[in-house]
Amino acid sequence: MDAEEPTKKPALPRAPDPPPDLESMSDDELLRMRICDLKLKIAGTELESRIEKLDAELAAKGIAIKPICYLGDEWFCPEGSATIAIPFYLAHPRLKKLEERMMMEVEGGTETWCMRLLRHEMGHVLNHAYLMAKDKRWQKLFGPTSLEYSESYRARPYSRRFVRHLDDYYAQSHPEEDFAETVAIWLTPDLEWRQQYRDWKALEKIEYVDGIMQKLAGTPPLVFSRAKISDASRLRSKLEAHYKRRRRTYAQEFPDFFDADLKKLFVGATASPDSERAAVFLRRTNKSILSAVSTWTGEPKFTINRLLRALTERCAELDLRLKTESAGVEIAAYLATLASHYRLTGRFKGP
Repeated sequence: MDAEEPTKKPALPRAPDPPPDLESMSDDELLRMRICDLKLKIAGTELESRIEKLDAELAAKGIAIKPICYLGDEWFCPEGSATIAIPFYLAHPRLKKLEERMMMEVEGGTETWCMRLLRHEMGHVLNHAYLMAKDKRWQKLFGPTSLEYSESYRARPYSRRFVRHLDDYYAQSHPEEDFAETVAIWLTPDLEWRQQYRDWKALEKIEYVDGIMQKLAGTPPLVFSRAKISDASRLRSKLEAHYKRRRRTYAQEFPDFFDADLKKLFVGATASPDSERAAVFLRRTNKSILSAVSTWTGEPKFTINRLLRALTERCAELDLRLKTESAGVEIAAYLATLASHYRLTGRFKGP
């Protein structure tokens, strides 16, 4: 009788690879990494406590559902879903630094900013979960959802028909964004929205949200899709390609700067040889001008920076000099005019 063969022990499952040491990496090393290989998680990060804070705000309002938050490539609520994508770079301080270097700002990088965005995206979740946009009253107050989204929309800064929550008068961009912004205002703790929006047409919208959510308190959702789009754990593109795509999105085709415009702002070297060079001045004041123009026009810092760099280079070519001490104010006004024209028309200058 043959001897019994020894029983083979089952192979032990392979331990998962440890997450990479992102802190020790240079920017160039990070940019060569695939997003999925960053091994990012929400658990244990500042995002975890912010999501818990959102859940507590929802519970205080009697809302029966909690969103499923995950790391994606941008802030997003997939159509018809109860999920919220949070940009992956917010899950690690080293990636936040890279994001600031590549895009000049970190969207949602502070707790206040992050909570505003979470409440906004929750507005979309509620809209999807309870099919609110099908309600005739909803359509009368906010408008038809069939309207196309547009990057350039004619914002009315002094309109009282819309709440003001995110920058750039975002509620005015589309009916669904109007609703999401209205929900965000309603959700914000300790906000006296009845007092703040007294005598505003927007108050009717907030009261509608307040009334319908009271009726739905404790009610399970009609739809609860767990769909996740652009899940960071599955994104195989490298950070380099990710930022190339995003920077291309904001890299508008800039108009040639008319010399006549520049000569109104500055003077030639022969007229004022001892004055500071305009290009040197613009490089020195870049951050303050950039911040002011971006804040008040709503255009991304990356786009404004490209405009400012083009202006600086042209000033250097023409060897222009400062004309007045108020040059910084005038430059900021000029850039704001270009950016506002783009916001209204989709172009930085007219034909």
